Amino acid sequence: MPVQPSPPAAASDPVTPEARLGPVTPEPRASGPPSQAQPLLRQEATREEEGEETGGQGAWGTGTAEQRRRGWGEADEGTGKAGGTEAAGSDPSARGSGDGQGSWRPLLGWLRRPPPQCCPCAAPLPRSAAHCCHGGTKMAALAYNLGKREINHYFSVRSAKVLALVAVLLLAACHLASRRYRGNDSCEYLLSSGRFLGEKVWQPHSCMMHKYKISEAKTCLVDKHIAFIGDSRIRQLFYSFVKIINPQFKEEGNKHENIPFEDKAASVKVDFLWHPEVNGSMKQCIKVWTEDSVLKPHVIIAGAATWSIKIHNGSEEALSQYKMNITSIAPLLEKLATTSDVYWVLQDPVYEDLLSENRKMITNEKIDAYNEAAVSILNSSTRTSKSNVKMFSVSKLIAQETIMESLDGLHLPESSRETSAMILMNVNCNKVVKPVDGSCCQPRPPLTLIQKLAACFFTLSIIGYFIFYVIHRNAHRKNKPCTDLESGEEKKNIINTPVSSSEILLQSFCKLGLIMAYFYMCDRANLFMKENKFYTHSSFFIPIIYILVLGVFYNENTKETKVLNREQTDEWKGWMQLVILIYHISGASTFLPVYMHIRVLVAAYLFQTGYGHFSYFWIKGDFGIHRVCQVLFRLNFLVVVLCIVMDRPYQFYYFVPLVTVWFMVIYVTLALWPQITQKKANGNVFWYLGLLLKLGLLLLCIWFLAHSQGAFEKIFSLWPLSKCFELEGSVYEWWFRWRLDRYVVFHGVLFAFIYLALQRRQILSEGKGEPLFSNKISTFLLFVSVVSFLTYSIWASSCKNKADCNELHPSVSVVQIVAFILIRNIPGYARSIYSSFFAWFGKISLELFICQYHIWLAADTRGILVLIPGNPTLNIIVSTFIFVCVAHEISQITTDLAQVVIPKDNPSLFRRLACTLAFFGGVLILSTIQDKSRL
Repeated sequence: MPVQPSPPAAASDPVTPEARLGPVTPEPRASGPPSQAQPLLRQEATREEEGEETGGQGAWGTGTAEQRRRGWGEADEGTGKAGGTEAAGSDPSARGSGDGQGSWRPLLGWLRRPPPQCCPCAAPLPRSAAHCCHGGTKMAALAYNLGKREINHYFSVRSAKVLALVAVLLLAACHLASRRYRGNDSCEYLLSSGRFLGEKVWQPHSCMMHKYKISEAKTCLVDKHIAFIGDSRIRQLFYSFVKIINPQFKEEGNKHENIPFEDKAASVKVDFLWHPEVNGSMKQCIKVWTEDSVLKPHVIIAGAATWSIKIHNGSEEALSQYKMNITSIAPLLEKLATTSDVYWVLQDPVYEDLLSENRKMITNEKIDAYNEAAVSILNSSTRTSKSNVKMFSVSKLIAQETIMESLDGLHLPESSRETSAMILMNVNCNKVVKPVDGSCCQPRPPLTLIQKLAACFFTLSIIGYFIFYVIHRNAHRKNKPCTDLESGEEKKNIINTPVSSSEILLQSFCKLGLIMAYFYMCDRANLFMKENKFYTHSSFFIPIIYILVLGVFYNENTKETKVLNREQTDEWKGWMQLVILIYHISGASTFLPVYMHIRVLVAAYLFQTGYGHFSYFWIKGDFGIHRVCQVLFRLNFLVVVLCIVMDRPYQFYYFVPLVTVWFMVIYVTLALWPQITQKKANGNVFWYLGLLLKLGLLLLCIWFLAHSQGAFEKIFSLWPLSKCFELEGSVYEWWFRWRLDRYVVFHGVLFAFIYLALQRRQILSEGKGEPLFSNKISTFLLFVSVVSFLTYSIWASSCKNKADCNELHPSVSVVQIVAFILIRNIPGYARSIYSSFFAWFGKISLELFICQYHIWLAADTRGILVLIPGNPTLNIIVSTFIFVCVAHEISQITTDLAQVVIPKDNPSLFRRLACTLAFFGGVLILSTIQDKSRL
């Protein structure tokens, strides 16, 4: 696979001013198994003793520095043939086998040499080690580099993606087989199985449970009649259910009588009917419902057994009578279940040590016998099909974990009853309310017209590419090498066929179609399981420590030592994105100190947006339409595709609208007359005043919109902007997101202006190893930065109210951002190295942020995707591996398409823009038609 040239900075990264370099000719390297690679140790020693800089030693693979910047071993893909040829043509004695003498001779010869005075290791060493290194340090450094090179040779990005594809196919097949064997009804799982994530957080098997609010419960149960019939345990469930609708409802009155509840405003009626035994009285009540359709409830929850055990002292005759009675009412319940939802609540276990003397006969053994009788009789009430009466058995599992907290050993604690009531609410209301974080009992959403058209397009792209591939392969076979009969040598017909634009388009859309199918399977098709999030301190901080160790382990020297150089900004974006991902999957938003620090990371991304775009326009003076189209395509391509495939509004992926709007704000501010650039300002100092005036007007507009919600909403409620920025029929979410970080982009622009002005006047010392300022000033600024950084963290950690902290955040977040930049860049040694591990993730940070919505998290970020049930750790490892591979592939697809879709000549570009506008116009019209049909 040839190494693709990197895109220009405009298309690949909107936050840094430098442009990526072009393709670099790869250096050959030795390949083969580890036994064949032993001579490289001697070669490496010779090169480093001579002071030669090797392009083949990197943290992620062999090749030049530019190739290492592109990914984990990606350069290997383009150099594999050359390396293999060199290895094949080398001296066999130099490649000796692993158990022979040949492979050890170079190493023994190197060990006999006197120790060098200095060892220029690939990894940076402490100063004491750098001045005088012993042979052990030299050996360790060379073994470290050789080990990383061998790992990257056998495990490149390409092989990782192939492994991810195989994993997806196997997991999809396993889940399909499981659903075919166990059934596809998530309601059954909700009613029968699950586990506690924490003390009070119940997690049903394979689906997510929504916590209903009062308004949602009333909306669902409007004009409904719900009846609870049974003993004191059913009465407890009744009270918990009613409190979801009306939390002020009190448990009072005679416990051994009927209890009515009615909310006339919502037209909701809930009744409890006291029938502690399954006997003739209960049968008569149920029979009346079967005969009178007016009195018949919409939902019936029934259950009883403990009174029968207590009154008859747990006798066998009582169990036999219970079986006869439940057999007589089973047909009546089945008849009711044809038009109403009927649930039979199995008996919960008891805590026998706490039972009073008059309840000692109620044992768990007796309860199990009564439950077995109820299940066998009710499930066999219909011979031709499955019983319509649903078994509410999940309360048994809940009680097994919480019955020890019971006050009397018989009745469950309040938290357990609330969980059972919320399960009942999910069973009956999810299909009506359709909450995003309540996947249980929800059918797969029907395909919209736009989704069907997208599926047809991607299907045709896949078919077209395979046809093209077959034709191309047949043509390639005709040009295979042939043997000359006279000389016996092979002759090759070398035909250098350039890759056509149509081939790039077909291949890119083919791969994108397959990826979008995976997105749909994960978050729309209900093929894979989903679980609720549950936050613990360990689930957030332990992964943070892991990635920090990895980031420190993989470090390299930067190509340049300027402030916020390319490698450093990639590193910054990378570690911030990893922290944000861990924050999302761990559900750490419930912990306010973590939430406030994550807000700073999001602000730092926007700070880089202002810094990078201003720097580019200020230095380059390139205000052409080509630059604008590159940035907009790079930012929005994936989001537009997901809006179509996943049927989500543009504002749903809120970060992309933020950076897109801020890019356009910066562009318009600088492109409007007079266009002021660094070159023009250097000729006349008054242009600096003109630029400051522009920035002042920009700040004034920001302040006005932040304090005038009405004006803001009027602007973005205009069609077609409303189609982009409305969420659930309102632009409030967009206003909230924009206002939360309203000043930080301006701060980034101002920082870039000050930095470039200081750099222009040579006030900064940006040489390798040099502090940014003089020693005294550098020490003072470092002290102030550390104090400011810690002061903000202390303030954020002491926040008590999220709303108050959010109000201060836009003004104070810049303190920690600038403090971090100074701490990272004032010391020369810190500015000269970067973490290649973090930088690799930084190059695909945009794709990681967007893809997490559907293929790492679930239910539009509200839950967690479960590919491997029953093993959370393994599930996170596998889903993360697939998620990262997909994000990297999408980044490459976007780069490839940008080169084709956005030509450099203006006439072709304007034609493409006309086609793009026509496409979006068609999508807007279809979207409007869909919205009207849903009303």
